[in-house]
Parts: sequence; structure tokens; C-alpha cells
Amino acid sequence: MTTAIGKSLSRIDGRLKVTGQATYAAEFNQEGQAHAVIVGSTVGLGRIESIDSAAVEKMPGVVAVISHLNAQRLAYNEHRGPIDPPAGERLHVLQGSEVRFFGEPVAIVVAETLDQAEHAANALKVTYSARPPQVDAHAGEQVVPAVARRPGARAEADVARGDADKALETAAVKVEAEYVIARENHNPMEPHATIAAWDGDRLTLWSKSQFVVNEQAEIAAVFGLPPENVQVICPFIGGAFGTSLRTWPHVTLAALAARHVNRPVKLVLTRKQMFFATGHRPYTLQRIALGAQPDGKLIGIVHEGAGETSRYEEFMEALTSVTSFMYSCPNVRTSYRLIPLDASTPTYMRGPGEASGIHALECAVDELAYKLQMDPIDLRRINEPQIDEGRQVPFSSRSMLKCYDLGAERFGWSRRTPEPGSMRDGRLLIGYGMANASYPCLFAPASARVRLLPDGTVEVEAAASDMGPGTYTSMSQVAAEYLGIPVERIRFSLGRSDFPATPPHGGSMTMASVGSAIRAACLDLQAKAAVLAAKGGGNAGLAGQSPEALEWRDGMLFVKGRSDRGVTYADLVSYGGESPLVGEGTAARDAETGQKYSMHSFGAVFAEVAIDPDVKTIKVRRALGAYGVGRVVNPKLATSQCIGGMIGGIGMAIMERTLLDRRNGCPINAHMADYLVPVNLDTPHIEAHFIDEEDTIVNPLGVKGLGEIALVGMSAAVSNAIHHATGRRVHELPIMIESLL
Repeated sequence: MTTAIGKSLSRIDGRLKVTGQATYAAEFNQEGQAHAVIVGSTVGLGRIESIDSAAVEKMPGVVAVISHLNAQRLAYNEHRGPIDPPAGERLHVLQGSEVRFFGEPVAIVVAETLDQAEHAANALKVTYSARPPQVDAHAGEQVVPAVARRPGARAEADVARGDADKALETAAVKVEAEYVIARENHNPMEPHATIAAWDGDRLTLWSKSQFVVNEQAEIAAVFGLPPENVQVICPFIGGAFGTSLRTWPHVTLAALAARHVNRPVKLVLTRKQMFFATGHRPYTLQRIALGAQPDGKLIGIVHEGAGETSRYEEFMEALTSVTSFMYSCPNVRTSYRLIPLDASTPTYMRGPGEASGIHALECAVDELAYKLQMDPIDLRRINEPQIDEGRQVPFSSRSMLKCYDLGAERFGWSRRTPEPGSMRDGRLLIGYGMANASYPCLFAPASARVRLLPDGTVEVEAAASDMGPGTYTSMSQVAAEYLGIPVERIRFSLGRSDFPATPPHGGSMTMASVGSAIRAACLDLQAKAAVLAAKGGGNAGLAGQSPEALEWRDGMLFVKGRSDRGVTYADLVSYGGESPLVGEGTAARDAETGQKYSMHSFGAVFAEVAIDPDVKTIKVRRALGAYGVGRVVNPKLATSQCIGGMIGGIGMAIMERTLLDRRNGCPINAHMADYLVPVNLDTPHIEAHFIDEEDTIVNPLGVKGLGEIALVGMSAAVSNAIHHATGRRVHELPIMIESLL
């Protein structure tokens, strides 16, 4: 058995990316392709009165102007993937005159060149009858999500144990606060792009997607096609953070335009369009109330949260779910509501739900610690639960206490002085803050195929994605581990909808789900190879042996108990007549295990900030995370994941927000000059450390996922550090200079 799992290998695809050889969606140029540009609504609510396309159609290079007036009537058959909102109906693009939000596509211009298409799109005259949109979450009505009424939903509307409100009335010490978190946009480096080409009634899409099999199913449903008539190809993704999980209307528009002009069409969204066309982290409002005894023991928790959604769909996320199990407390009440607005539908953004909900909870716990005059870590230790008290089931594993120990030691928490404003570096105010982190161990059905070639190399295929975590490398390591051969002999391919189906590349489920399927496919391949060997074992003495009498060691097949003779994978292919030997595998979590255990990753994150006492500039100087995430397949990639996530959390804490013009819903900072994200100069010294955690319950590989949890808790740690430095509590994100003046 090799030890491919656990090795810090460099990215297999790294050289392709740094040399420009990796091909992204917009680079699959087709012969004779035209270019398309979307024309978006300039009003936030209303109806199209007229579209004057005559002059535009005569402009140089213009091939077509498509709107609801001349667009193909699309089938829009029922399809709701696992990442689509559970209630409502997706946008039916160019199928009517109604306008639901600013930037909604009202036309698409197709031309010979991109410049010609952009020029013509800017010249297209559209008139509207407009109404004032409601885009202010504070003024919107809060409603109970339809699906959240179901018991056991990941985001339940109302959950209670004991009597939290009564407990708060009698609590010796209590805190209560309201938290506001701004809308955020994903802003990956690669913009959304699709190239569409028809061949009769068959459609090929080279499209940026974190879920190619879902994009295949969605576009097939939209056009009324059999799914096998749609092929989606996406071998590389230049960052996504959740924005490419759904199949957004621009994919439909590219396919519609290609059919309309009867030639391939490329459509690439602008940075501005990505602020209203491809989802966002929803604006959220939260109220937390905590009650405790003088010794710090929690006796009551109330967590009420509400997040924005569009009027045509109900987007839900697990905003309040963690509160039920993070701390031991007999009386807990949570509620979750939606605020329908005249805006596009939000979507999952790294650490969805948990990132926002834990921010409020962990800031409130920190505030309680100061009120009790306790160390924030000590308060958390006192309230460490033995089981998931919300569901009354054991955790499959929970290394929270070890995370405190490791994180505090490596960060130097003992150097912290308790009094706010008591630590300085010269004239700068220094603050230390920490917070808990958690994310569920998701696992969805997945499939994989393994093909053994005559030269002994192995091809592995799965319709997975790689938006940056290193899927090519880590999946190759899994295959090498279970086949017992070097990683260099594995060729892993992903990003095609005709490969074995996999779940979305999000929710920290890719390694758990796809990795487990690859493991199953490798074991299937070995079982088939053993049968072949028993039939024609040649000089190795395997012929006539039952498969049960054979065993694999170091990538070779032996008779059990013997090591003098064995056969290699290349030998085994020859027994089958030089045809590739194929193994197939699937993986899924049985429902019983999911009911018996509470399965989550946990972590403790720390931050140090330096604040200028005069002008209130905020600098995060250090960040550290200690995580219990089960088995770590590749520590180098895992550390990279955590660094990226923590940087995202810093952005959430002190930089990122999308502002809407309340007159029309237009994002007024829809560009990288005014939508601030952390850059190199903003990035502090970051460390990630992992607990040696074995968890054989979560999945066959024992992995728990860390892509999402890497962002969770970071904004709270920074916020708590800012309070420690200044003595000022800020309950709205992002925290800016003016927040501290």
C-alpha cells in the first residue's frame, strides 16, 4: 500500500495554469463563431414598452438583435437541481416584457466581433414603464420560507428546546445585539462565459460551471431536449466561490443566440453584469440574545435571522443552524425568515449561511465574555457540549477543545491582556480576537470510472470540477492510494457532463463524495482484475485461485501469504486480451448514519489587528486557524485552501459590500475600484494547522471537507480583535474607518 494520501504534492495542473496552457470556458473558440452581448434593464421594476432595434440591426457587423419580440419560445420544463432555490420559478429569459430587477436581460445583440456587439448593445434603445423597486431589506416584509417549515430542513424556520425567552428573563448576565451583514459579490478572476454551438438538435456548451451535469439537465429542460443531447465541457475554472453552481440565464442566452443565428456564439459577462446576474451573498439581519450564570454557563440563547431573496425565488441558507449545537445550553430558540426584494436571486457564497450566522453568534459570545470578565476561550470551554443538543445525537467527531489548545498555543493567545485598548505597538492599538468555526460534512451520491490501460497507467474520470482547491491532484492521490501505484501513473479527467455524474463542486463535499466514488471504482477494478488473474495467472501461480485467495500489495496481485511471485497491472490487462480493464464505482451516505450522528468540521480561528488611533485605519496583521477536518488528503493544498478562505473572511470583515441605489436597484459600486477585496498588501501572515482527527463515520475516506469552513469565523475573529483594540463594538459588516470614528 502506498501512502499517496497525506502527502503534500504540488498541483498536477499547476504548470498548465502558470504557462497559459489551461483552457478556460471563453478560450474554446469555434470556427465561425459570433459574439454576443447582453442588454440589461436600466430600471429596477416595471415593463418593457418598446425596443427600437431597426437602426442597430443596420450597424456594421451586427448579425441579430434578439428580444422577447422575436426570441424562440422556450420550453422551460420542470427542473430543480440540488443547488437551485427550493421554491419559486427561475427567470424565463426573453420570454416576456416584465422586468423584475435592475440588469435583467431584455435583449441580446450578436455581431461578428466583440467590439461591434458592445457598440450595438450600447446603442439599443429600450423604453420602459417603471415602478420604484423595493431593495431595502430593513423596510421589507419578513416571510417564512415555504420549504423551511419542513422538520429536518438544513435551514428550518423555527427551532426551539426549552424556553429560551423565559431563561433570558432570569439570567444573571445577558447580552443582546443586532447584526447587519452587507450583500457581497463573489468576484472571481474568471468572469462567467459560455460558448454555445448547435449540431442539429444537439448542443455543446463550453461553459464556466461548478456543476456540469446540472447545467446539462437545466439547459435540456429549458430547450425541451433529452439531456443526452446537451454536452457541457469545463476542465478549468478561474475561481468561483459558489457563483457558478447555478446555471444562470446567460447560458440560456448563449444557446438561444447560437440557434437564432445558426452558428457558434460566445458570450462573456462583464464585471458589472456579474454584480446582478450571477447571484451574491444575501444581505442579512440578525438578533442574538445570550443569558448566562455568573460562572459563564449559558442558560438561554435566542438567534433570529433574516436574509434577502428575490420575489420570484426563495433562496435559503443555514443562517441560524449552527446555534442549535455549537454550545451546551438547555434553552435555545432560533428563527429564520426571508425578505423578498425586487432584486435578482442570491446564491451560495463560500461558507454560505454559516459564515453569516456564526459571525453574529461568535461576536455575541465574545461580548458576553467581556461582560463576565472571562477569557473568551475559557467561556467557550465551559459551554462545550458533549453531544449535538439540538438533535440529541452524538457527534461523529468534534475536536473543538483540541482546536482551542493548538490555536491558542500557535497564535500566542497567552500574550493577550484582557482590557480593551491595553495592547500597543508604538502608537498603534493592538487587538487579539478569536471565534469558533463549523461547517457540516456534506456527502452526495457520486460516480466515477477507472480505466486500466495496457501500459499500466490508469485513467480516472468523473464529472467533477476544479475551481481552485486542487481536485486534479487530490483525486489522483486517492486513486494512487487505493490502487497502490505512484501518482505519476494516474491521469485524472473532469469537467465533462458525459463523465460519471457527481454532485456540485461546493459545500465542501467534493473530496467526500467524488473521492469516495473513485475509491469504490478502484476497488471494483481490482476485483475484476483478480477474477482475470484467477483465469489466466501465468507464471505467477494465480491461475485457478479463487479471487478471495488473492491479495493486493504495493500495486501487485499475490496469492495470500506469498510474496515470491505477483503480477502487475500491466500483466493483468494482457490477460484480458490487451483491452482496457474498467472499474466503476458509486458512493453515497446511508440515511441511517445521517440520522444517528451529527457530522461537522470544527475550528478555532484567531486574528491580530493594528489600528491607528487617530485615523482609525484597520490592518489585520496575523490570522491563524486550527481545524478538525478529519483526514487531510494533501496538507499543502489544504493549507492553501485555508489561506484563501481566511483572506475571504478578512474581506467580509473590513472591505466587501455591494451598495444598491434605492431608486432603481442599480449596484453603484459594480467594479473593482469601489468593490474592495483583499489584495497582496492587505494579506497578513496566515497559518493553518490541522488536528490529527480520525472519523470513519462521515464517509469511507474519513474526510470532512475544509473549503467552506476556512472562511467561517474569520470575520468574527477580526471583529472581536477590533473591539479588543478599541473597546468599540461594531455590529455591521464591513467594519470601516467611519465605523470607528
